Amino acid sequence: MLTAVLIVIHLIVSVGLVLFILLHSGRGGGLSDMFGGSIGSAAAGSTVVERNLDRITIVLIVIFAFTSVALGLRL
Repeated sequence: MLTAVLIVIHLIVSVGLVLFILLHSGRGGGLSDMFGGSIGSAAAGSTVVERNLDRITIVLIVIFAFTSVALGLRL
């Protein structure tokens, strides 16, 4: 039962990681400029949207790491 719950959480977090990593701006701007705008990021460093995107991505990475280890120990 617990393994099935871990697998579902792991799959949801995996899809979320793919989506949030694709939202990050690369050298050319990326999809995060769609929300924050490139003028604001050039003037103020990083926008609130970019910081929140970073925080959410880090949380997803930590959850992904814990579920990976837990699944590795359970299986």
